[in-house]
Amino acid sequence: MAFDIKKLLQSVVTHGASDLHLVSRTEPQIRLSGKLKPINLPVLIGEDIEEMCYSLITEKQKQDFEENNELDFALLLPGIGRFRANYYKTLGDTAAAFRIIPIDIPSLDDLGAPEVYKKLIQREKGLILVTGPTGSGKSTTLAAMINQINITAHKHILTVEDPVEFIHLNKKCVFSHRGVGEDTKSFSAALKFAMRQDPDIILIGEMRDRETIEAGLTAAETGHLVFGTLHTSSAPGTINRIIDVFSGDEQPQIRAMIASSLVAVIAQALLPKLGGGRVAASEILVTNHAISNLIREDKVHQIYSQMQLGQGNSGMQTQTQSLIKFYKDGKISREAALQYANKKDEVEKLL
Repeated sequence: MAFDIKKLLQSVVTHGASDLHLVSRTEPQIRLSGKLKPINLPVLIGEDIEEMCYSLITEKQKQDFEENNELDFALLLPGIGRFRANYYKTLGDTAAAFRIIPIDIPSLDDLGAPEVYKKLIQREKGLILVTGPTGSGKSTTLAAMINQINITAHKHILTVEDPVEFIHLNKKCVFSHRGVGEDTKSFSAALKFAMRQDPDIILIGEMRDRETIEAGLTAAETGHLVFGTLHTSSAPGTINRIIDVFSGDEQPQIRAMIASSLVAVIAQALLPKLGGGRVAASEILVTNHAISNLIREDKVHQIYSQMQLGQGNSGMQTQTQSLIKFYKDGKISREAALQYANKKDEVEKLL
């Protein structure tokens, strides 16, 4: 027997959870402080999930899902909240994952973000990337950065997302939110025509392919401040990921574009906090003359040592430094620091 999907989503909000998972052969599960916990309800079957999921979507969305076996969309339930949803198939059954999107956008201070973030968003042009695995809080960090601009500057901000997540109210800025599939055909198509829409700032929900990455770099080079996300776990790894999307003969030009346009890479991971909740450990690369030269000369492997040396007032930090600080401040356990570390040997030595 199917449950009331709206009551299930209400329970996500009530429990302060981040996600709801509906998968056949198990009970509904919510993610609390990064860990899945079953709700005390009967085990679901595929027909239950399909009935619940179909009650939330239009006929066109049903047709898209049945044709492609995948569906991404955003959902606003008045009195409950806003969610990002993904429907998919597993062993022939419908399954779903819902993530809550806060309606009240957090500030950088709310997130306890490093002060350098407020300096980065004052740049007039260039590329700022926020990276990390799925569920690492990339969208929330970006939303807080954009929110800071919204309350301090008069800009036209164009967002291209799949689907649109955080909806910003026009405070000092004017927002044009564009959803892929609803308002535009693709990320690359939206970016192609963005130049005609007079944006000051462009937010790219995900730089997932060659066309989107190239368009983002071009926009950053031509006088726009561009924000984007990638699924990479370190700052130097992000640069390599972008370069590797292109063929060998194109890579020198792409390295030159990155060297001239990259402002910063913020690679973050969410760790369980002692006492409950989570904290974001951030590796922050802020481009300077030395780092630009390393990118241009295909010496990305040397960037990490530059990040360790060239910090000063730049706000740069390695993930190791972030983890050690959280550990010393009593915010995370030794086990968590080692579990999430990109460089376990380095962290273990310092611990």
